[in-house]
Amino acid sequence: MQDVEDVHINNSDKIWLAPAKINHFLHITSQRDDGYHELQTVFQFLNYADELRFKILSHDEILHKNPLPGVKPEDDLTVRAAKLLQDYSACTYGVQISINKRLPMGGGLGGGSSDAATTLVALNQLWNLNLDMPTLAELGVQLGADVPIFIHGFAAWAEGVGEELSALQLDEPWFVVLIPATSISTAEIFSHPKLERNCPPITIADFFSGAGNNVCEKIVRVQSPEVDQAIKWLDQFSQAKMTGTGACVFAAFPLEKDAQQVLSKKPDEFEGFIAQGKNISPLYSG
Repeated sequence: MQDVEDVHINNSDKIWLAPAKINHFLHITSQRDDGYHELQTVFQFLNYADELRFKILSHDEILHKNPLPGVKPEDDLTVRAAKLLQDYSACTYGVQISINKRLPMGGGLGGGSSDAATTLVALNQLWNLNLDMPTLAELGVQLGADVPIFIHGFAAWAEGVGEELSALQLDEPWFVVLIPATSISTAEIFSHPKLERNCPPITIADFFSGAGNNVCEKIVRVQSPEVDQAIKWLDQFSQAKMTGTGACVFAAFPLEKDAQQVLSKKPDEFEGFIAQGKNISPLYSG
């Protein structure tokens, strides 16, 4: 095996962003025979992101420089994404991946899916593959239902299992995001017997008129006192919502200083950050 420093392109200094997303609402309209849930949701990006670096290798090995605690490198979504792209394209190059992990695991911010999407987009360029975006999205959905939204990179109304996207122009306020000291299993929430799975479909116009809630929130708040407490605290200042299947919760504020002022008051038991909503992914806009 060639040494890891034997690189085709010395590009490890460039930072590729893998941004967070929030769900403004989440409805489940039905459950398919294959077990997948049909849903309606609205995604928006945040300018808060994991930071990825890629060192392209002249041999075909895929390495992870700093794997997450408790996650085998071969199970990491970035490694799986690189391997999937390599196999699909018959690429003979490899890569060493490193991540500055800022998004919490099990937080509902899409960190793993965003990392996978950024890996596909970055390596498509760095390996000179020139695959189009629909092809990358088709590969991405094999890694997770919401990977394509990060590949397409625009705020969107999503239906189906999350793959049917319609671009939206949303306000771009500042958000306070609280990170309760807990991790929520998406699989457990989606398999919960009390999860509402027959929400009447709504329209985009309904959403802009104020319709829509997160059907997962009620279940998570019962199971997780930490999430319930975070929502109650943040709701004092602006309407608080849970994103995805949790655990993170968010609330919108018109100005950065307003969000910063609220964050400065947060109880010590919560981690948190402020970020601006973005209709174009920071992966593409910088």
